[in-house]
Amino acid sequence: MKSSRLSLLSALAVAGLALTACSSGSPSGTGDAPASGSDSASGELTQVTVGLVPLAASIAVEYGIQEGIFEKHGLDVEIALANAGAAMLPAVSNGQMDFGVGNPLSVLTAVDQGLDMKIVAGYCNSADTGEDTSGVVTRVDSEIEDYGDLAGKTTSINALRTLGDLTLMDLAEQGGSDPADVKFAEMPFQDMPAQLEQGNTDAIWIPEPFLTTALEDPDNELLGYSFRDSIEGMPTMVTFTSGTFAEENPETVEQFQKAITEALAATDENNDEAKKLLPEFMNLPEDVATALKLDELGGEVREDQIHAIGELAVKYGFIDQEPDLDAMIIQ
Repeated sequence: MKSSRLSLLSALAVAGLALTACSSGSPSGTGDAPASGSDSASGELTQVTVGLVPLAASIAVEYGIQEGIFEKHGLDVEIALANAGAAMLPAVSNGQMDFGVGNPLSVLTAVDQGLDMKIVAGYCNSADTGEDTSGVVTRVDSEIEDYGDLAGKTTSINALRTLGDLTLMDLAEQGGSDPADVKFAEMPFQDMPAQLEQGNTDAIWIPEPFLTTALEDPDNELLGYSFRDSIEGMPTMVTFTSGTFAEENPETVEQFQKAITEALAATDENNDEAKKLLPEFMNLPEDVATALKLDELGGEVREDQIHAIGELAVKYGFIDQEPDLDAMIIQ
């Protein structure tokens, strides 16, 4: 089994940090693979750095490394972790990372702000039916019965002006409330259950693996799965790169598209095997890793749903105008 070495990058400082090797898929693990964009026809691997957020779905990249999928496609993948997907965008734009995985709204926002970002592939999506992998949790005695009741209350999310608050504003309005009356507070996922229990926040928007843990408390209850309640089939994360990297390294981008698509399909098909990597990858107890749900994974880019995200982002003032998706998505 190849070794994993993960570095956690501060969401505030990531743009100014020089990245070090994190999780290497090279045969030797020494980081001696050719630089990004080099020709792998000789049998040497092209080294690329992939930025991930510390969520359960991120295990698909690690699973792809362990199963030799990236290596089969000529790539030596190194992983770097960041606290939020938005933190990776400057690093990808500046060439500190070659690819990133984050929510599509962050990519749309970056383009709206002038960064040249390209969507390379999909990554994961909210579930169409049954249990989903992120949701809003409240206390049983909170008297919050629907999304409209969040008006005047404080909901904790990991980062402002992203999919969490965007979808909750949409759902509050659908529930008959003024979306401007929903208050949001930034908070790390791992701190949310305790703050909810102590009454310091009224609701928390929280993904796996934290959602399963939060719902183990009998005094907590699920309000709903906000992503799919807002936009059915919403892509929760996509894979992206910079326009510069795509233009200068088209063969590497094509290799990565094929590899990440295969890795996502393999993880989706072999959930139980992939989850065995989570205790080491995320420092999770084995019972938590076994019990949690993994997202629906796939390399398809859901353009219609991303367009719907863009429309909501314009409506609520997150971005000035929706970017040209045809120009953003690398087919």
